[in-house]
Amino acid sequence: MRVMTTTFFTALLLFSAFSAHALDGMPATFKAGNSNLVLNGAGQRTKFVITVYNAGLYIKNKTQDPKKIIDANEAMAMRLKIKSGFATAEKIEKALMDGFINSTGGNTAPIKAQIDQLINAAFKSTINKNDIFDLVYMPNVGTLVLKNSKTMTRIQGLPFKQALFGIWLSAKPAQNSLKAELLGK
Repeated sequence: MRVMTTTFFTALLLFSAFSAHALDGMPATFKAGNSNLVLNGAGQRTKFVITVYNAGLYIKNKTQDPKKIIDANEAMAMRLKIKSGFATAEKIEKALMDGFINSTGGNTAPIKAQIDQLINAAFKSTINKNDIFDLVYMPNVGTLVLKNSKTMTRIQGLPFKQALFGIWLSAKPAQNSLKAELLGK
C-alpha cells in the first residue's frame, strides 16, 4: 500500500510539474479591448525534443470546435511565448509561411499583403527566449500584433484572422498535439 501511495503522489507531482510548464506565460484570462477572454487551452510547439514555444488560445466562451473558432468574427487571441533559441526570425518566418499555406489550402494570394505585413513588422527582428507575441483579433479593429506588450502592427481583415488562427487550428495544423491542447482536449 505504501508503494502505491508513493507512486500516486510521484505521478501527481510529475503531472503538476508538466502542467505548470505547459502553461508558462499563459494567464487564465486575457483582455482584448473591451472583451474579457478565457484560456481555452495551452500547449507546447515542439520540434524534435525541443520546446520552441508555449501557446495559449483565448476566446470568449470555451469550445473544442476549431471551425467555430476559426470562422468567428469575435475577439480572440493567441499568445506565443518563445522557449528556445531554436526560434530564430528566419525559422519562424518559414513556419508561418508553411502554416498559412496549410491553413488556406495553398491559396495565400488573397491575403499575401497581410502576411507580408505580419512578417515584416513582427518577425524580421531578433527573437529571444522568453519573448511574448500576442496576436489579438478584434472585430472592426483587425489583428493587433504585439511583441513583449509593444504593438508592432495592426492587420485588417477577417480572412487574414481566419488564416492566422488556422495555422494552429485548421485540418492541417502546425502540430496535431498542440491543436488538441489549444482546444482543451
